[in-house]
Amino acid sequence: MKDILNTIIKYREERDWTEYQLAERSGLPQSTISSWYRKNMIPSIPSLEKICLAFGITLSQLFAEEDTAVSLTESQRKLLESWSRLTEEQQAVVFALIDKM
Repeated sequence: MKDILNTIIKYREERDWTEYQLAERSGLPQSTISSWYRKNMIPSIPSLEKICLAFGITLSQLFAEEDTAVSLTESQRKLLESWSRLTEEQQAVVFALIDKM
């Protein structure tokens, strides 16, 4: 099984982000991220989704065993960053709008 905490560290270090910067970009409290490491806890799926949005990757990429990196265009990254700041209700509205298009 893949070590998710080490994978998160790898992605964070590739971007030269501190835990604080990851917390800011993901919308998670820094204390939550720090506690994962102190207590050797596996983050919840909703937390992992926020982490992935901050990194601009999918959950499947996070869990992928191979080290094949997938790059996003600047507009895709921007879209994911904007999406991560939306509430669940706002996300539902965006989905409804897309479905109408």
